[in-house]
Amino acid sequence: MPSQHHQTSVHRLLGFLFLSSLTLSLWLGHLPSIAQPAAPGNVATTQSGNASQLVQQGVESYRTGDYQGAIEPWQNALELYQRTNNRANAAIIRENLARTYQKIGHIEQAISYWQQAMADYQKLGDWQQIGRTKTELAQAYSRFGQARKAIALLCGVPDSRQQESCPEGSAVQIAQAHHDRDGEIAAHGSLGEAYRLRGDYDQAIAHLNRSLKIAQELNHPASAASTLNNIGNVYMAQAQLTEGYANSAQQRGANTKASEFRQEAIEYYQQAQTHFQQSLQLAQNDQFAQMRVLRNLIKLYYRPKESTLPNAANNAATTLKQAQDLLKQLPDSQDKVYAAIELAKLEQPMTPVSPCGKRLLEGQAEELLNQAVSIAQRLQDSRSESFALGELGHLYECRQDYKNAQEFTRKAQWVADNNQSAKDSLYLWEWQAGRIFNAQGNETEALKAYEQAIATLNDIRNELLIAERDLQFDFRDAINPLHRELAQLRLERAVLKPRDSQDYKKELDSALETIDSLKLAELQNYFGNDCALTLISQERVDELVGENTAVFSSIILSDRTAILVSLPNGEKRLKWIDVDSQKLREDINQFRRGLERRRDIIYNPKPAQELYNRIIAPFANDLNSAPIDTLVFIQDGILRSIPMAALHDGEKFLVENYAIATTPSLNLTNPQALNRQNLRVLALGLTQESEVNGQTFSALTNVKTELKEIETQFPGSKTLLNEDFIQESMEKELSQTVYPILHIATHGQFSAIREDTFLVTGNNDKLTLNDLENIISRVSRKPDSGDLLALTACQTAVGDDRAALGLAGIAVQAGVSSALASLWFVNDASTAELVTEFYANLRRPGVSKAEALRAAQRKLIEAKDTEEINDQYAHPAYWAPFILIGNWL
Repeated sequence: MPSQHHQTSVHRLLGFLFLSSLTLSLWLGHLPSIAQPAAPGNVATTQSGNASQLVQQGVESYRTGDYQGAIEPWQNALELYQRTNNRANAAIIRENLARTYQKIGHIEQAISYWQQAMADYQKLGDWQQIGRTKTELAQAYSRFGQARKAIALLCGVPDSRQQESCPEGSAVQIAQAHHDRDGEIAAHGSLGEAYRLRGDYDQAIAHLNRSLKIAQELNHPASAASTLNNIGNVYMAQAQLTEGYANSAQQRGANTKASEFRQEAIEYYQQAQTHFQQSLQLAQNDQFAQMRVLRNLIKLYYRPKESTLPNAANNAATTLKQAQDLLKQLPDSQDKVYAAIELAKLEQPMTPVSPCGKRLLEGQAEELLNQAVSIAQRLQDSRSESFALGELGHLYECRQDYKNAQEFTRKAQWVADNNQSAKDSLYLWEWQAGRIFNAQGNETEALKAYEQAIATLNDIRNELLIAERDLQFDFRDAINPLHRELAQLRLERAVLKPRDSQDYKKELDSALETIDSLKLAELQNYFGNDCALTLISQERVDELVGENTAVFSSIILSDRTAILVSLPNGEKRLKWIDVDSQKLREDINQFRRGLERRRDIIYNPKPAQELYNRIIAPFANDLNSAPIDTLVFIQDGILRSIPMAALHDGEKFLVENYAIATTPSLNLTNPQALNRQNLRVLALGLTQESEVNGQTFSALTNVKTELKEIETQFPGSKTLLNEDFIQESMEKELSQTVYPILHIATHGQFSAIREDTFLVTGNNDKLTLNDLENIISRVSRKPDSGDLLALTACQTAVGDDRAALGLAGIAVQAGVSSALASLWFVNDASTAELVTEFYANLRRPGVSKAEALRAAQRKLIEAKDTEEINDQYAHPAYWAPFILIGNWL
């Protein structure tokens, strides 16, 4: 074993390097440590001497940026230290190898070496190094997209909000217990970054500020610079999220709230700018740190929308020039590769979202990307090489130089396919290849490339790396055009085939499978990466659909929309709505607004007739020739936001002829029919005015009547009203008694942003989708539970198709077979009337949920024929918003 003096000097060097890396930026690599040879005088002397030489050889390679060249001598040195049981030096070598593998993007190998190093330090009883190694391992997990694991290592349970201190054995606790202030800076900084990656910005700011405070107390400018940069990233993420809130509020007509959100977003952007500028001032002695901050400032100034920051245009030009000049000075490294790619990709402000925007550095982009490729190849960094080659291929694609585009895209595919750490970029280049083949008219090869891209994406969707995510297409935006482009190719091939041929059916099936895959990905994206979707088999899908149901699916493309109908006999039909997506959106919104206008005593059915003629009429003969009584709609985009029941054929509403349901996917629809034995309801409601998130929700005066009627119909039911309607009471009641039906009569807001989606509960509180899912999932596995979730008085905004996606997915996410929900809020006794009739129908043997809703809606449509019902309720504003989601049996 080395002397105590040698161990101390090695750890002092390690501590300095550790700190300079860890607190400057989450993944700024260390300079390597030098393991000291064992004391002379025994057989191990020669081996230790050789090991020391190997270590030095690796250090020299590492310092010149030859990371691959550093790995082999360090691995040989590690073997020698293991033979002599020199655990302390072996641990240091493992740390060096971990950092080096991180440098070249091999995160899995890095994680393995950090784990081995930590095991060594545990056997040595070196608690300071155990804590620091946990922090570095946590960073690797964050870089691998596993922020939950990172937080668990750093400070315990990720979702524990009441936690006042970190538990024993966590990195933060170890640093505090052993008075390791440098380690504490790193642990809190890493914890803040992990929370940022999970979207928990309040926690991120809190821990980053703790890290900054200690760095300032110890007068560590490099550490403070890194932390300030990371705080700027959090504020920029908050600004972008708040802009989303503003757009969502505006879409649902809450203009005052939208203005407040926009002002809040501006303040966040200003905070981000302030922190980035402070970081840049402190990072004057570190070129890599400067480049990272400049890149962040460039992204801030060149946002897609016109910047609201003072002097944004001048600051943008100055910052870009600084970044270009600094890039020339940087030594070759992975950071330099990514900086060059990012500068080459930079598009002019206000460029519309498209595959080929106008680049800011158009004349220099090719040179920058060629430089990035050369550096990545010399460093043998497959991950950065893949992005550099792929982006170069994209540059040529945009120039319509398809020969070069194809060559560089193929090289990017090869590099990504032959290195595990670059797999997350592979689907991008397969997709790019599909576009290039398609542009050249090579339909066969285009189809192969598109299908392979989607297959690759499905394989890695839950494991997409978060590191360098700005170099990847944003996942939400990426999955959409990729799937639609393939679906369009399939549909265009189908129309060239005879309508009754197997080839025709095969092409339509493939198009539907492609869009179904997109819908599953959209749901997971909306509900979060932790959303687990359980698919049912095709046999059970067939069992669900049966002989009396036709399934309508829509696929919205930029220039037109496909409507596909699957008939009970297995045949499929395709018709096109020949209007572009923008015109379709305008027509849909006009239809929705017309439905909601209760002040129009005489309803104008013209928009409903126009949509009927586009969507239903082309298939009328097919529907009439089969014994069909139920229509199921799997809607796409903006079509999710409207009730199909209100379409009108000129004489009747669609729901007068058919029972109607909607589902996000047949493969996600539980085929289990309702068990009508021992039906009971847990009814929860709110009658009082409430204020949540600064928004006032009006009193619901008829809810008490609604819930009383339900309780009367179902013996053994229970009602929790107003202050009794709180999460704790709901959980307690569901844990004690099985309730097949959960009925919630309260304001519900479904927004494009999941965090802005909730149900209002008693005491001015709210129930988020996460809360609802957690409560129901704990009881839905019990026999006879989770059959139906009813949500009345909820609303989605006009034109907000992502909000409707959240509503469509509620049954899936909450783990129930079906959901009855409203697309807009109807504060009237009509809701109590409809709900009472729905449940009365549901209790009758042989009546499906869809038929029960149809009968209830028809009763309101025929209001003038029933003396006790207000004639106004015939207006679709009162009955149309109620839709059945999921299982319709």
